[in-house]
Amino acid sequence: MQEIFRHGQGLRRKVLVVDDELINRQLLGMIVGQEHDVIYAENGREALRQIRKHQETLSLVLLDLLMPEMDGYEVLRTMQTDAELRRIPIIVLTSEKDAEVESLHLGASDFIPKPYDMPEVIMARIDRSIELAEDSMTIREAEDDPLTGLYNKDFFLHYARQHDRYEPETPMDAIVLNVNRFHLINELYGRSLGDELLRAMAEKIHLLLNGTSGLACRSDSDTFYLYLPHREDYESALMSSLAAIDGTLGHAKITIRAGIYPNVDKSVDLEQRFDRANLACSRLRGNYLTACAYYDTRLHDQELCAERLIGEVDAALSEKQFKVFYQPKYHIQGDRPVLASAEALIRWFHPVHGMISPGVFIPLFEENGLISRLDHYVWQEAAVQIHRWKDQYGLTIPVSVNVSRVDIFDPNLEQELREIMLVNRLSPEEYLLEITESAYTDHSSQIIDTVARLREMGFRVEMDDFGSGYSSLNMLTALPIDALKLDMGFIRNIAKTEKDFRMVELMLDIARFLSVPVIAEGVETEEQYQLLKGAGCDIIQGYYFSKPLPPEEFNRLIEKELSERNS
Repeated sequence: MQEIFRHGQGLRRKVLVVDDELINRQLLGMIVGQEHDVIYAENGREALRQIRKHQETLSLVLLDLLMPEMDGYEVLRTMQTDAELRRIPIIVLTSEKDAEVESLHLGASDFIPKPYDMPEVIMARIDRSIELAEDSMTIREAEDDPLTGLYNKDFFLHYARQHDRYEPETPMDAIVLNVNRFHLINELYGRSLGDELLRAMAEKIHLLLNGTSGLACRSDSDTFYLYLPHREDYESALMSSLAAIDGTLGHAKITIRAGIYPNVDKSVDLEQRFDRANLACSRLRGNYLTACAYYDTRLHDQELCAERLIGEVDAALSEKQFKVFYQPKYHIQGDRPVLASAEALIRWFHPVHGMISPGVFIPLFEENGLISRLDHYVWQEAAVQIHRWKDQYGLTIPVSVNVSRVDIFDPNLEQELREIMLVNRLSPEEYLLEITESAYTDHSSQIIDTVARLREMGFRVEMDDFGSGYSSLNMLTALPIDALKLDMGFIRNIAKTEKDFRMVELMLDIARFLSVPVIAEGVETEEQYQLLKGAGCDIIQGYYFSKPLPPEEFNRLIEKELSERNS
């Protein structure tokens, strides 16, 4: 790209003089050479050779129109079809008024009439053309994302607002595109491939914009915004084009998500329109096939409900609308199942909406950073309950609590858990920590270090949802864990398909190799129970034994266990 000099004394640019008449070249060279460096060409073909040779540093072309071999018109046409050459300003040299108009239509920035009898006017026109071109380039560079050539977000929003202003009746769609787990592509294959992917996406987006009044930008990292005239065929036109990228990037598996807010309500703030498209896009998280999702009335209602729930968290916590339920875990390798521990599970009993499913509010709080407040509430409630059972029944029922990714990065995590143990007079061995497998794969070294310190304090750590994440066998050998908890998706069909059962057996073999017990959750039937027991599974939890219970109902399970021990 041309080196841009800011205007001032003593800054010399490079100017190409193109004329088939030697005397004209010499005369212009004398005039221009006082302030700038001059190179020459005597016909259009030679001019294009010089232009391409010096395109990085060339500031202006003075172009005669009537020349042998290739005339100036052809030079103009050729330069206008080349994105790199098109930025170089051209002043035509002519004595014909009609030629002036045609050359301006072909992309010339100005003209200088023959003969060259006013050097001051010539230099003023030259300097003005160079200045305008450099200012235009500076603006374009400020507007564009340097990696993709699309607009940056600020200029995109500016031009989109201008579009609405001048074409208020045109129905428009707001679209958000991003790449599933883009950070892993960078980590596994290198940033250069990540950049290649983003450029490939930008090329497809450019093609989509062709022939429309649409706009696009790279908003953030792997996220793109598109503002397009409304259409109905995104699944075929957009997603098939983007899906083709997957075949161009070696062994990397690329999955692209599109959230679409169709026929936008233009009374809504422009950025909020893209928030709505992004909300639709976020609903595809975990879907590893290229897919589209649309923002509609249902999503709008969900969004409003979500905002209300977020606003009510403080009151819900202070009024103890959240209740901790406990689902028992049983040792099954013995003459009879033995109550071993329990998992703490949160329920929200809303004064208006009744019981709200954890599947609704937990993902919402994870997205908005509130999950740690909920976790801390559960930690405290569970510790109080463990102590209460010790006092009431004279035995410890260890309880496992969830430790989210957000919690792990909290520098006060260890101190807070230590204080909970102290206040409730518990030892860490009586308190179990569950961390999902997928958490270990993101920033794994920091998470592993934190978990190792928790285990040094005496806490036992269970890897939750094992089999649903991305752990490699090699990685498993380095993970600090005390138990593997199989994802319930593997348990659901073990009595129906040999393949699913063999997969569970393989995971049990891995656990035996690591010398850690296995917990199977989601066990619902006698057949599942017998298969798992026969395969060597240590502990199970699920509706086969009990649904999650409030403490007063869980008490009956403890009393039953004590009765069987004493019989």
